[in-house]
Amino acid sequence: MLFGGLFAIFYFLLIRPQKKQQKAHDQMVKSLTKGDEIVTVGGVVGNVIHLTEDRITIKTAGDTRIEIDRAKIGRRLSGGD
Repeated sequence: MLFGGLFAIFYFLLIRPQKKQQKAHDQMVKSLTKGDEIVTVGGVVGNVIHLTEDRITIKTAGDTRIEIDRAKIGRRLSGGD
């Protein structure tokens, strides 16, 4: 009984919030469109210029283009124009 109670506390304090955060991140990544400004988990800032099912190409300073995995997008700064 004590073990079950500890598991319930562990679930509600750690597992459930993490799943909720992952679901929100997945939804944000799915909703990206050309022109959106994003930050990668490595801190690179750029504008989305091309999207495929598993990768995104962003344009950073000048004409630099970087292809990244969708899972490595940290957050969206602004929507497209």
